[in-house]
Amino acid sequence: MLKIIIVVLLIAIVLSLFSGAVFFFKDQGSTKRTLYALGVRITLAILLMLTITYGIFTGQLALNAPWHHAGQPIQQP
Repeated sequence: MLKIIIVVLLIAIVLSLFSGAVFFFKDQGSTKRTLYALGVRITLAILLMLTITYGIFTGQLALNAPWHHAGQPIQQP
């Protein structure tokens, strides 16, 4: 469930980015819609960071990167 929320937030951030670009080129600075889209994008990014932090602290998300276990000795078969 948490991974679905993360994907939805990422998609919303990308959509907000593209809508801000459209507002920027269409309005030519005459309205504040670009600034509003930036505020929405920042809010979504903060929610994304909080969601990922929550997932790591609760154990629902794990660090599985190859370099994460670099300090541990390699076991030979």
